[in-house]
Amino acid sequence: MAAAGPTLSRSGALCRRLLLTLSILAFACDACKQVILHVPSKLDAEKFVGRVNLEECFKSANIIHSSDPDFQILKDGSVYTTNAVLLSSETRSFTILLFNTDSQEEKEISVLLEEETQVQKRLSKEKPLRRAKRRWAPIPCSMLENSLGPFPLFLQQVQSDAAQNYTIYYSIRGPGVDQEPLHLFYVERDTGNLYCTRPVDREQYESFEITAFATTPDGYTPEYPLPLLIKVEDENDNAPIFTETTYTFTVFENCKVGSTVGQVCATDKDEPDTMHTRLRYSILEQLPSSPTLFSMHPATGVITTVSSQLDRELLDKYQLKIKVQDMDGQYFGLHTTATCIINIGDVNDNLPTFSPTSYVTSVEENTIDVEILRVTIEDKDLINTPNWRANYTILKGNENGNFKIVTDPRTNEGVLCVVKPLNYEETQQVTLQLGVVNEAPYSREASSRSAMSTATVTVNVKNQDEGPECNPPVQTVRIKENAPAGTRSSGYKAYDPDTRSSTGIRYRKVSDPKGWVTIDEDSGSIIVFRSLDREAEVISNGIYNVTVLASDKNGRTCTGILGIILEDINDNGPYIPKQTVVICKPTMSSAEIVAVDPDEPVNGPPFDFSLESSDSEVRRIWRLTKINDTAARLSYQNDPPFGSYAVPIRVSDRFGLSTVTSLNVILCNCITENDCTFRTSERTGNGEVKLGTWAILAILLGIALLFCVLFTLVCGISGTTKELKVLPDDLAQQNLIVSNTEAPGDDKVYSTNGFTTQAVGAAGQGICGTLGSGVRNGGQETIEMVKGHQTLDSCRGAGHHHTLDSCRGGHVEVDNCRYTYSEWHSFTQPRLGEESIRGHTLIKN
Repeated sequence: MAAAGPTLSRSGALCRRLLLTLSILAFACDACKQVILHVPSKLDAEKFVGRVNLEECFKSANIIHSSDPDFQILKDGSVYTTNAVLLSSETRSFTILLFNTDSQEEKEISVLLEEETQVQKRLSKEKPLRRAKRRWAPIPCSMLENSLGPFPLFLQQVQSDAAQNYTIYYSIRGPGVDQEPLHLFYVERDTGNLYCTRPVDREQYESFEITAFATTPDGYTPEYPLPLLIKVEDENDNAPIFTETTYTFTVFENCKVGSTVGQVCATDKDEPDTMHTRLRYSILEQLPSSPTLFSMHPATGVITTVSSQLDRELLDKYQLKIKVQDMDGQYFGLHTTATCIINIGDVNDNLPTFSPTSYVTSVEENTIDVEILRVTIEDKDLINTPNWRANYTILKGNENGNFKIVTDPRTNEGVLCVVKPLNYEETQQVTLQLGVVNEAPYSREASSRSAMSTATVTVNVKNQDEGPECNPPVQTVRIKENAPAGTRSSGYKAYDPDTRSSTGIRYRKVSDPKGWVTIDEDSGSIIVFRSLDREAEVISNGIYNVTVLASDKNGRTCTGILGIILEDINDNGPYIPKQTVVICKPTMSSAEIVAVDPDEPVNGPPFDFSLESSDSEVRRIWRLTKINDTAARLSYQNDPPFGSYAVPIRVSDRFGLSTVTSLNVILCNCITENDCTFRTSERTGNGEVKLGTWAILAILLGIALLFCVLFTLVCGISGTTKELKVLPDDLAQQNLIVSNTEAPGDDKVYSTNGFTTQAVGAAGQGICGTLGSGVRNGGQETIEMVKGHQTLDSCRGAGHHHTLDSCRGGHVEVDNCRYTYSEWHSFTQPRLGEESIRGHTLIKN
C-alpha cells in the first residue's frame, strides 16, 4: 500500500488532468523544481501559504523574486501573500526567481497553487481504471496549523498493492485517532483517503505518528502496518515576547563610545530556525529624545553607547522603548515592545571646591582639643559616595603640629581642631593652607584641571593671664657628695611668661626621698640638710631628683624637677661581692674572684689584691695571682684536705682606699660547683642531710620488702627442719663444706642444728646454726667434712684467705681449692653408705 493520487473515472476527467499537467510542464520547462501547494480558495493578505526548499535548487542565491506580485518569498523559502487572493479557478501558478549577483547564475522554481475543495471533489469522483504496481511504504504528509478548512480536510491517500487481488479495508491508529487528541484524523475504509477534522496548533503538537493498516473483510492482513508521519506546518501565530517587561541597566558617565550598556532577550514559540522565529531588535523611542545616546544591535539585542557625553550631573536616567519583531524584521512580522531604563553611574569627574576659599578664626593660648573652625566644600558628584566624601589636609603652616583637620561624615565639612597648645608670647598669628580631595581618585586627566582645591585659614592666638612657667621642666645643679650640712647652691627657677621675670614666684618641695635638702621659698635655691651619699639606693646614674612646686601671687602653679648631680669623692673602698667560693678539687686548682668599687671609675681600679692574715697556715695553703685590674685568682697549694676555709683578702683602689673581705672557700670533692652545693654536708662533714617525702617512702618500702623475704625464708626452713632426721651425737660437730675447685662460687656450710638444702651457686643462711657465706665463681665444688670447725675452700682470685665466725663459735676458713668434685665424690660415697647403715643421713644440695 502506498500514497497514490486518485485517478479519473471518466475519460473527460482524465483529459482535464492531462491538460493541466501539460500546462504546468510548459510553464516550468526551464524550472529546476516544481512545487504544488494546496491552499484555501481565499487567502488573506500577509498569510502564510507554505514553504519551498530553496537550497535544493540554488544554495548561493542572494536575490529571491516572485513573478506574481501577490506573493513574496522569504530567505527560508516561506511563501506569504502580500495582498488578499481569491482563486477563481482550480489552480494558480507563479515562478520563484533565484539569482546570484556574484556568479550571475539564475535558477527558477515553479509553484502551483491548487484549491483544496476542488482536490477533494476530484478525488471523490475518481475511480481507478488501471493501477500501476506500487509499494506499501511511509508517505510524507503535512498540514498547515490553524487551517480554516473546510473540514474535514483532505490530507493524503494511502493504498495497498494487495488491492489488486483483494478487497482492502483501511484503518489507522495512534495519536490523534484513538489517543489524545482523540478523533483528529480518520481514514475512509474503502478509498484510504486521510482527513483532518479540526484545526491544529503546532505549538501544542508539532507532528503525529500514526499507523495505517490494510486488512481484508475476513481479517487477513496482507501488509505490515505502515507508519505515517503527519507534520504540522508552522504558521506565524505567536509574537515574540521579551523575557522582562522592564529592563534596568547602569552605565557610567563619560564612558567611551561603543561601551556595552546591557542586553535584552526575547523568545518566540513558533518553529525554531524559521523566519517565524528570526527576531530583530530595535529602539523605538528614547526619553529624553535628544541627543541620541544609545543604539541596539538588531540580531543580538545588545545596547551600546553612541556618544561619550553621558553626564550624570545633567541627567542621571534615560528610558528606552524597545521592540522585537519576527520574520527578520519584515513589516508584516509580529512584534512586542518593552521598556528599558538606563541609569547613569557616577564617576569622580567633579573636584570638591572650597566655598569660601578664605577663613579667619581665633583660639586662646594653652588650649587643646578644641574645635576652632568648620570649612565647607561643594561637590556635584553623587552624595554619600567616595566620589563625594572629602579628605582634608593641612598643606602649610602646621610645621609644629598644633592643628588637625578631620571630616565630619554627616555633613562632609572639614573640622579644624587645636591638638597642641599655642603660646601667645611666641606666636600671635598662624596662617594655614588647607587642601581637599575626594576619597575616590579623580577620573579625568590631571592636566585638564588642578587636582586639588585650596583655602586659607588665619588663626589669631589670644593672650591669657598665665601662671608661672616651669621651663625647662627639668633643671640640674651639681653638688659634691658628703658636702657639709648648710651648703647652699642655686636651685630651681620658674618665670612669668608675660614678663619673663621670676619676681614674686615662691617655691616649695613636693618630693625629697631622703630629706637631704631644703629649698628657699623666695629664691628657689637649695640648702644641704643632711650629708649626701652618691652610692645610696635612691640615686640613679649619680642624680638625686627633687620635685619643686612654683606658684605666683594668684595661686597659679607649675611643677618642675631639680636634678642634683652628686659629684663623686673617693669614700668607698673596693670589695668582693661574692663571699663564698667553691673549688672542685678533682677538676680545679683555683677560683677567680672579682672586686667592685661603688665610686666612679676615676676613684676605682686598678685594684690591688692581698691575703690579709697573720696566720701562717693561710699563707701556706693559699696564693693570690692578679688577673686584671678588677680580678685575681685564688689558688690552693700543698694539697689541703676537703673542707671549708676562711680566707681574708684585702682589696685596694688606685688611691689606696681598701676593704677586707673574708671569703668562705670550700674545697669539695665534686665535678661542678652545683654538685658541691647539693652535697656540702657530705663532703665537709658540717652539712645536714635532709630526706624528702618520696625518699622516706622508698626506704620504708625497702625495709618492708626485706622483712617479707626474711619471713619467707624462716617459714621455708622451719618446714624443712621438721622432715629431717636427727644425726648421731658423735657427728654433732661435723659440717658439710662446699668449695669450688675452679672458680669462686656460692658455697654452703650446713650445721647439724639447722641443716637446709639449697641449689648449688645460690647464697643461703642458716637459722641459729653454723653457717658460712658461700663464694660463687661458676666451677666445680668440693665438700669436706671437718670435725669441730667448718672450712670453706674456694678459688677466688689469687688465693686470698677469709675467716668467718659461725653463730656457734666455730669458724669457716676459705682456702685454695684442694679437691675436684670427682675426687670428693669418690671419697664420700662409701662413707655416706656406711653412715646410712648407721642411721645417719647427709643431704646434699
